[in-house]
Amino acid sequence: MIKNWFKNIGPGPLVAAAFIGPGTVTLCTIAGVHFGFALLWAMVLSIIATVTLQEMSARLCIITQKGLSEVIRTEIKNPIFRKIIIILVLSAIVIGNAAYEAGNISGSVLGLETVMKNHSLEIGSLRLNVFSLVIGLVGFLLLYVGNYKLLEKVLIALVTVMSIAFLITAILTKPDLSEIIKGIFIPKTPKGSLLTIVGLIGTTVVPYNLFLHASLVKEKWGRQSDLKYARKDTVIAVVLGGLVSMCIIISAAAIQHQEVNSAADLALGLEPLFGSYAKYFLAIGLFAAGITSTITAALAAAYVATGCLGWKTELKSAKFRAVWMFILFLGVLLSSLGIKPIEIIKFAQAANGMLLPVIAGFLLWIMNKKSVLGDFKNTKIQNGVGLIILAVTIFLGLKSIFKVFELI
Repeated sequence: MIKNWFKNIGPGPLVAAAFIGPGTVTLCTIAGVHFGFALLWAMVLSIIATVTLQEMSARLCIITQKGLSEVIRTEIKNPIFRKIIIILVLSAIVIGNAAYEAGNISGSVLGLETVMKNHSLEIGSLRLNVFSLVIGLVGFLLLYVGNYKLLEKVLIALVTVMSIAFLITAILTKPDLSEIIKGIFIPKTPKGSLLTIVGLIGTTVVPYNLFLHASLVKEKWGRQSDLKYARKDTVIAVVLGGLVSMCIIISAAAIQHQEVNSAADLALGLEPLFGSYAKYFLAIGLFAAGITSTITAALAAAYVATGCLGWKTELKSAKFRAVWMFILFLGVLLSSLGIKPIEIIKFAQAANGMLLPVIAGFLLWIMNKKSVLGDFKNTKIQNGVGLIILAVTIFLGLKSIFKVFELI
């Protein structure tokens, strides 16, 4: 039975790997430090929303055998509207992922630097971070091999390591279970917590994951009868990914009286609880979170660009490789030079803020088309949950846009 379960593991863990990046780790840390267990309910809401949207994306791909960007290109008949959507998607995903890639690589570097001395390579007047180059090379080799099964196994292993590291960290803090249960089931919005709540949901319900999941499902399954495996894979992976995020919040809540602004500081705060081993747990978790997000961000950008532009979406095709190489190169460059691409990230946040409700709305629309999905179209319950999520994504989108332009 266990052997069959492992055989039917699909791209779900890769989706979990994609949304648990260094940004998520840091945000969850800050949420726990400043608000204790009070915002755990926001992660539960995020998990429900992510499972719902990712299931729709996977179902669409299995039934149509097309990626989400390919469906957008073929099903939106109005040429002007189609071009607008494609430009928005390409801008948000490709340019945005190039900016976020720097953060992912920097997060992995942060994990390594927690336990190892920093090394730099000087080329003329340039000083490059050696760890950034090494992480970029690892990502390059894994992606260049173009073997989906190998990539899947490596990422699942990293996600498992990351999950265990953060789970152990949470357990060793000896949290109050009754307070955790209250935080999960009793929604609270402490003073100053609104933007953190928006951030927790926004960092879990990720637009590019919908594209990545749909494309990877096609690599794994090709028959309608496989839908049950895809659903189980999605639910288990996203729930476990959400639990990892909750473990980080729980860990951080144990040191809420200390000034902690990043995940690296979390290791220092936890030392009184379990000594010098704290930094190793955190270093492993942060490194795994960074490198998995590095790979999946580049991969997602390649699937989106090739699907939108009508190119071959094969791991070994030249154009597919060119896209992820571009994303990875920019990430390594920005990370190793220590450049903070603030303006690009602001643009990415604004574009993603607009993209999430657009994609959620498109998914709901397409998932109700009998001509596309036949008997596999949405049920009334699925539509009801989907509409609630759409309303939340519109709220999140407006919040993120207002935040970027400093209107709130």
